[in-house]
Amino acid sequence: MAITLWNLFEASLLCLNAVCVLHEERFLVKIGWSSKSPNVQGFGEHPTVKGQILNLVYSIRTVARIPLILVNIVTILIKLVLG
Repeated sequence: MAITLWNLFEASLLCLNAVCVLHEERFLVKIGWSSKSPNVQGFGEHPTVKGQILNLVYSIRTVARIPLILVNIVTILIKLVLG
């Protein structure tokens, strides 16, 4: 099985779906990655890796929600038509 652009697209779509369905109270709080956790970063300091990952997760959940629904529908339709 060769890696094609379609397989790469599906893998990235599945990863985006996984990030969007993370439930903050059930999963992220248990590992200490919640928006309610205290932010010890001061003004002008560089954000930590954990802070950058949290910002990325929240940005993806905010920005990609509606386009991701549409891309999922198109992908499902293509899979149904082409097999």
